[in-house]
Parts: sequence; structure tokens; C-alpha cells
Amino acid sequence: MARTQKIKNNIIAAQPIRAEGAVGDLRLHEFRSRIFRNTRYLRVWLPPGYDDAQNASRTYPVFYLNDGQNLFDPRTSFIPGRTWQVQEHADAAILAAEVEPLLIVGIYNTPARLSEYTHERDGKMGGGNAAQYGLTLTEEILPFIAERYRVRTDRDSTGLGGSSLGGLVTLYLGLRHAPIFGKLAVLSPSVWWNHKSILRYVNELSPEIWDRPRVWLDVGDKEGRRTLDDAEALNRRLKANRWVPGETLHFERVHGGTHDEASWATRVRAMLTFLFPAG
Repeated sequence: MARTQKIKNNIIAAQPIRAEGAVGDLRLHEFRSRIFRNTRYLRVWLPPGYDDAQNASRTYPVFYLNDGQNLFDPRTSFIPGRTWQVQEHADAAILAAEVEPLLIVGIYNTPARLSEYTHERDGKMGGGNAAQYGLTLTEEILPFIAERYRVRTDRDSTGLGGSSLGGLVTLYLGLRHAPIFGKLAVLSPSVWWNHKSILRYVNELSPEIWDRPRVWLDVGDKEGRRTLDDAEALNRRLKANRWVPGETLHFERVHGGTHDEASWATRVRAMLTFLFPAG
């Protein structure tokens, strides 16, 4: 990460990472969790016009994405130089009136990523602290953002997303905290974790959720047979639990899709359009 300097209101000044022609604004916060007693960064993308005087009283939906260092900045991404290109796709979709203007918050992971992103402990790999991560998200990060930005906090205006283990924890927390999150982006999820126990969890929690969150679920057809079969099994499980294709559920097998940031970037615009369509 570029050298940073703390400034007012916990915003950190950093070398600019605006893509050529970008319209929205990016800000970086250093966030200290009391629950985990650790520090991580939050990258906040503001939509075009957020700071314009005529929008001073406007409030916006907000979309929280896991693995935040992979979304915007090619210098911090897991594969250097390759990101989800969220800034570019969100700019284009909003300016084309496909997507409602929204804030996007990238939550950086920590060295404890595997533990934080898994809902149960696996006998060989460990993990299992996703419930605690969910408390950090709902009790600390969401209020942190709401105090500093003009965001709507109702369920229909609040989304959560991620890929791989980030997709797994998105589905888990989206069901566990269904009164908070009304929109979920589950890209290439790690359904395999702990003998596919997330499938059982869908069965257990669904009867308690009176209003199904809107779910984008996808998988690339070049991600391997197991990942593809697992995603299709999850799609069937959601439909069996009354998610409705085209309404509360979108499932897509992405032609040529692979398990990496470059491929997930190709899905961002369509995913935003399904979850946050312009009115």
C-alpha cells in the first residue's frame, strides 16, 4: 500500500488511484475493531455527484464488499494489477442510468481471512469465526459508515457481497442477519467448506426469514467441475427454499469464467444492475 497519512475524521490521504475518466470518488479509512482488536482498511467509493451542493440532502443505498483490497486498487490486489474494477463499472452503470447511485464499501481482509470468512470450524483447516466477523460488520462497520456518510440503513438499501470464501461468508451472514441485508452478491462461493455445510445452513435458516433477500449467484464454467457443481447445488437449494429465479434470485454460469479478480470484474456491472436497479 502507498504511504499514507492520517487526516481529519479517520480518512487517510493516499496517492490517487482514480481510473482514467472516473467520475466517482474514493476514500480510505483506517478502522479499529473492538471485537477483534485488530485494524483493517475500509475503501469507500462515492457515486458521481455525491458532494454536489444540489445533492446535500440526498441519501444513498450502500453495498459492502469483502476482500476490499481487490476491488479498486491494483497496488493492493491479491494479484498485483488485477482488480474487480468496481470504480469503473459502477461509474458506467450509474451514468447509463442502469444502477441507482449508491456507496460501495470495500472491507479489507486481514491475515485471519480464512477464520473470519468461514462459518464453521473444519477439522483440518480450522476457521469458524464468521459469526464474530458478522458482529464486527453489523455492530461496528455499518455504524461507522452511517456516522460519516449519507447512507440509508433500511434492509432494502443495504447489500453485502464477495467471492470465493468471501461469497461463502456473504451468504452465511446474509441469512444470519437477514433483517439487515436485503441484497447479496455471491460470486464463485466456496460451497465446499466443511463438507458443504452451508447447504444445510440454508435449509435451517430459510424458514426463519420472512422476506427473502435478493441474491446474485454465479460461477465460471472454467472454475473446475467441483466449484461448478457446488454452485449449481446451492442454486437448487435456494430455489427449493422459495427463492424465485428472476425476482429474488439470479443464477448464472459465466461462459469462460475463471476463479480470479479479472473474471469477477466482468460480472460487476450486471450484478449491480440486478441488485441495485435504477428506479
